[in-house]
Amino acid sequence: MRQDFDTSDCYTIDGKLALPYSYFAGRVGSKFITTLRDEKKIMGVRCETCGKVFVPPRQTCEKCMEDIRDKWVDLGNSGELVNYTVVRYNDGHLPRKAPFVLAMIKLDGADTPIVHILEGIGFEKIEIGMKVKAVFAEETTNTILDIDHFEPVQ
Repeated sequence: MRQDFDTSDCYTIDGKLALPYSYFAGRVGSKFITTLRDEKKIMGVRCETCGKVFVPPRQTCEKCMEDIRDKWVDLGNSGELVNYTVVRYNDGHLPRKAPFVLAMIKLDGADTPIVHILEGIGFEKIEIGMKVKAVFAEETTNTILDIDHFEPVQ
């Protein structure tokens, strides 16, 4: 709030202003999203210099700075839970109503984890290291939410 004028006789309300916008995912992000949507496959990129596999994919290797935007690899749909948190508040920008679990999942064959929703298990039964698999959305969203959630492998 500006402080260079007298507001003692003004009624003010602090708030948020939402503006419509378009997000451009770029060439790498677009291929990642469209492959989720069209093929129900999770893809990453591999650096041929250091061998590191990134998911979500990126254009440049963080270790060697190599251009890796065309070095796609299929990662499959399962992985390991490496960390998580229980979201206990509601917000219009969150993908689920609280409470729900946001998990860091290291997909088989990847070196970096992906953050996504974990469902199908009670909070008290979640264990670091447990195997999980992707469950794809019935209706596409053209976003990362084309993976509806991950769930434990039975």
